[in-house]
Order: sequence, then structure tokens, then C-alpha cells
Amino acid sequence: MMTVLSFGQSFTRRALLLGALGASLFAGPQVSAIAMEGDGAPPTQAYVDVPMPEGIHVEATELEGPVFADAQGHTLYTWPQKKLRNGYSGEPKGQIACYGEVLKTTAGLMSPYPSGVILPDLKTRPACTDLWKPVLAPEGAQEVGKWTILTGEDGRKQWAYDEQAVYTSALDSQPGDTIGGSHVRSGGEGGAVREPVGPPARVPPAFEVRVTRLGLLLTTDKKRSVYAHDGETAEKLACDSACTRVWEPVLAPEVARSQGEWSVVDRATGVRQWAFRGEPLYTYALDESTDSLGGSDEPGWHNVYTQMAPEPPASFTRQDSIAGEVLADADGMTIYIYNCSDDSQDQLSCEHPSDTQVYRLAMCGAGDPQVCQDHWRYVVAEDGAKSTSRAWSIVEIDPGTGHFAKPGQEGALRVWAYRDRPVYTYYLDKKPGDVRGDGTGEWRGGRNGLKAFWLRGALLRG
Repeated sequence: MMTVLSFGQSFTRRALLLGALGASLFAGPQVSAIAMEGDGAPPTQAYVDVPMPEGIHVEATELEGPVFADAQGHTLYTWPQKKLRNGYSGEPKGQIACYGEVLKTTAGLMSPYPSGVILPDLKTRPACTDLWKPVLAPEGAQEVGKWTILTGEDGRKQWAYDEQAVYTSALDSQPGDTIGGSHVRSGGEGGAVREPVGPPARVPPAFEVRVTRLGLLLTTDKKRSVYAHDGETAEKLACDSACTRVWEPVLAPEVARSQGEWSVVDRATGVRQWAFRGEPLYTYALDESTDSLGGSDEPGWHNVYTQMAPEPPASFTRQDSIAGEVLADADGMTIYIYNCSDDSQDQLSCEHPSDTQVYRLAMCGAGDPQVCQDHWRYVVAEDGAKSTSRAWSIVEIDPGTGHFAKPGQEGALRVWAYRDRPVYTYYLDKKPGDVRGDGTGEWRGGRNGLKAFWLRGALLRG
């Protein structure tokens, strides 16, 4: 049966689980927590204080949690090297590969495209450092902790974290913006993308935190989803011995102690279980893979998040599909996101309205803007709609070009955007839950194409 819920209903209970962050946790480095701007906004997850150079600090973000930022509050990104079909792109540790030269031809990294093909819009094509500003170390700066200084071929002295050079994005305009890149996409197909970088999450060694569409998901260090039971507390356990055959308590070692948001529950003699924000934690024996969130389909059970993502527009719905749960518009039609990175050695983005639209127009309409509009329809914001977060915004688009419209431009569309990028529905989706457009394009929609906005199913793969 199809599920049709407004996000105001479906996210309220999860948001109430966030609670207040503790000031300190386990023995070791100091823990910090920083609140998002705005009354009533949930706080970010706790993080480990690490040494930082002067001028660099930690900033809260809606989608990525705590990140490193420069003195102006702009998020810092790295460009980790990635193996593509015909070679490598990105930066190896200890090396700088982003410079001020405007590259004019393809690198041939993405089969079946050869190298040497002229790139589009050369008159306006930016250089790598036009979009990705190197974070320079001032004269006399001292390396500290994992922060080191790399010397580029152009003589620049650039900060690096864990041996990866760091940059700010030209797309980020305010402190806490992460428009330049996301960890959600790093697990999917596509080019070598930029990723925000931040301090370690403050969780026990048995746990990790993964960035997903719904928020910062708590998992075990073996990548297994973590669950809690509605209403169960450390003082009142509902999962008995029969229950634990399927719902396996996440065990805490003998040396673990309760501190801050984390506590230890004594289930029985010698059996100690982790609890987070007062909820005992479990894994689900029937999860089919490390990416599975199947336990949350069971009545009374839910995944655990250290931080929830902002709610989508109030008119949006969530729908069951053949491959999982997707975000949809008010009529139940699946929402899609356009992904694009070019085949230059720089692997520059081509998915933002400020980027070249040649790739998108070629993919969605063989170069015809009208075909693109007919097949991939912008999700127009309803009259009176307002954005309630930075993640979801309303932008003015020129449908004939795909670029941002000029102020007062005739024919401009007022459309919903996720991370500043317009979202779409697909003309061949005929009923709620259809996902016929998912994976359209190259590399299953990851290199140049569209993917459904997965909430479940393809959630952890972006």
C-alpha cells in the first residue's frame, strides 16, 4: 500500500528524539557541540575537539554536521583521489592537483569517451581554482595535529588536513553552507567529487556516523544500522530474551562508562548494552546488508540519528516504490536530482544552474530545452510557499537555458531546489511510487543524469 504522509507529520517524532547534547563524553579529547542558527532548530551532533590552525574553526551545517571552516565561516572541502574507469582523478594525499589553468579538453577518464575532446563553453569555462579556492597558510604558520602545509607547483602554501589539501567552494555564500559538495554522493557512481571535511564524530569506538538524506545515521563500526524501540528506556527494557534473538543488543565493553549522551545498560550479569540519549541500541539480525534499514519497517522500531536533516517542503510526500521509499511532490510523483561532473582532469561540476547546461540539455532532450521541460518537469513552488531551511530553497530559473533567471525576467519559473539545485519529476511516471526515471543518463545517472531522491532503499548509496 502506498504511503502518503506530509513531512510535518512524519518527522515530528524523530525530531523530538534529538534532545540536548551532552557537554562531555568519554575519557580522552574534549567534546564539543554547536547549535544550528534559528529558534527550535535541532543541534548538531557532538564532535571531538582537535587541534586547528589559527583562522580555522568548526561550523555547524544542516546536512553534514560539524565541518571545518575558514575565518569567514565557509566550509572546507577536500578532493580525495578516486579510481575511474580509465585512470585516476582527484588529489593523492600530500599532493595538489587544482590550479588556475583553464583546461580545454577531456581527460578520457570515463569510458567510452576518449581524451582530447574539446570541452563546451570554453569562453566562460572556469579554472579549478576559480570554483575551489585554496585555503592558504599565512607566512609563519605552524603545522598542528593533522593540519600540515603543502607547497603547490605555483609556489603557494596551502593547508591540508590528514594530508589532503583543503578548499572553499565558490558556491557557498554563508557560514554553514555545503552547496559545494556532500558525503551522500561519495558512495555513488560519477567522477571524483569534493567532500566537506570536519572533526571526528564523538561516538564510542564501536560506532560510526554516516551522512544520509534523512540525517546523520548512527551505525556500528561494521556498517550495520542501529535501532531503538519506541518508548524503551535504560530503566524500562521492553526487548526480552526472545526479542534479542532477532534484535541484538549492541554490547558495551567492561571498561565503558556512562557519560553525556551515552550510557551503559546492565541487561543481566556481565551483559552490558550501549544506550544513546536514553534509548538502548540494537542491530537487526534480518538486515540483508550493511546498507539495509529494514528494521525500521518493524512496528515500534526506528533508526537512530545523531542529527536529523531539515524537513523537505511541507507539500512534499514520501512514497513506497518497487525499490524503496522516495521523496515525492504533492501529487505523489517521484522527485529526481540531476548529477553531473565533466570528464576534464579537474572533474568540475556541471549540475548547478551556474554551470554549463550543455551536458544536461544533451542528456534530457538531445539539446532541445523544450524537450527537457516536457520530459523532466521542474517542481514549481506553490503560491505562498516559503523555504524553512538552507537545504531546501526556492530559486528563479530560466527554463530556456537552465540557468538562474535575471531579476524580473519574463517567463522565469519559481521552483524548488535542493542544495541550490532544481528538482524534477519525470513524464513517464504515471502514478505515486513510479521511479521509471531513476538512473537515466551516464553511469546510472551518476556522471550525467538523474536519480530519484531516495529516502530508503538506495539511501546510503545516494
